[in-house]
Amino acid sequence: MMVTFLRQNVIYNKQRDCMKKNSFYLICGCIALALLVIFWYSVEVHIRFLAEISFIVAIGGIYLLRKKVTDFVEDERTARITEKAALRTFQVFWVIFCAFSIGAVMQILYVPTFPREHLEIHAPELLGPRMMGYFQLALLCLMIFLYVGFRIYYARKYGEWETDEE
Repeated sequence: MMVTFLRQNVIYNKQRDCMKKNSFYLICGCIALALLVIFWYSVEVHIRFLAEISFIVAIGGIYLLRKKVTDFVEDERTARITEKAALRTFQVFWVIFCAFSIGAVMQILYVPTFPREHLEIHAPELLGPRMMGYFQLALLCLMIFLYVGFRIYYARKYGEWETDEE
C-alpha cells in the first residue's frame, strides 16, 4: 500500500510539473501583457530600470516554463500546423497593425488649416503619440494570443489531438 501511494505521488508530481504548448503560449502572452503594463507604469511614474529588470526576469521565467513543456514533438503534422498558424497570424496581424499605423501617422502629420477669419480649428485627437505607442505594443503582445487561436484551430483541423490507431 505504501509503494502504491509513493508511486501515485511520483506520477502526480510529474504530471503537475508538465505543461502543454498552448498553455505555454498563453502564459507567454499574459507575461507580455504584464510587461506592457510594467513598461507603461515605469514611464508614467519615471522609475528607471524597472522595465529592463522586469524584462530580464520575464525572460528567465519563460525559460523555466519552457523546460516544463512536454509536447514539443516535431513531426510533419505539427510542423504544418505551426506553419499555417504562423502564416495566418502574420497575415491578419499585419493588416490590422498597418491600418492602425497608417492612421497614427496621418494623425501625427495632420496640419490644421486656418479659415479665412484666421481662427485656429483644433481637430479632435483620438490618441496622442504616446498612447499610440502603447497601443502598438499592446497589439504586438496580443499577436501571441492570435497565434494560439490559429494554432488551436489548425490543430483541430489537421487532427493533432486525435489518437492515432497505428
